[in-house]
Amino acid sequence: MKPKDIIKEKGSIWIFGYGSLVWKPDFKYKRSQIGFIEGYKRRFWHGDDFYRGDKEKPGRVVTLVPDHEACTWGVAYEVADSQVEESLQYLDTRETVGGGYVLELCEFTAREGKVQQQPTNDKLLALVYIATSDNPIYLGPAPDSEIAAQIVVCRGSVGLNMEYLLRLAQFMRCCCPDVDDEHLFSIETAALKMPQRTAPE
Repeated sequence: MKPKDIIKEKGSIWIFGYGSLVWKPDFKYKRSQIGFIEGYKRRFWHGDDFYRGDKEKPGRVVTLVPDHEACTWGVAYEVADSQVEESLQYLDTRETVGGGYVLELCEFTAREGKVQQQPTNDKLLALVYIATSDNPIYLGPAPDSEIAAQIVVCRGSVGLNMEYLLRLAQFMRCCCPDVDDEHLFSIETAALKMPQRTAPE
């Protein structure tokens, strides 16, 4: 099933966010659930030359990398049928056109074990935006210290790259306190030790 084909079968859809969507969805939704998807790990491997960086100094934002032993925590938003078209148009502009992401379909598991009002024998499928390595602004892997050094000096149209990093780390500590996101926290630790960093506005 293609990602958007799910819209034809159900009156509402779920959208899973694992980056800035966890604190700034900016689209209308019915409800949200904290949880995870399996088979992917979150990595600061995607470039951002608009929102958190520019053409000269592209920022670093997260994408998902396939890993059958990993899972990624975030927030799933249920979008009601009357809001689907408007929400997807907004996200397609924000993530696909502006951010270089493609749309995939993944199984979502809520932190509580199941989503309220969702039949227990039904898999909850969520739309997920993922940037792949064939994207022209994909930066790929680098040592955590190098990623941190890039993040602390970048700013884009919506703010500092450092703010993006700190907000994502804050979300994980507040909403997923038992989850050790080693990649995220290692980069945060390295960035906070760098004297040239600027505090988020």
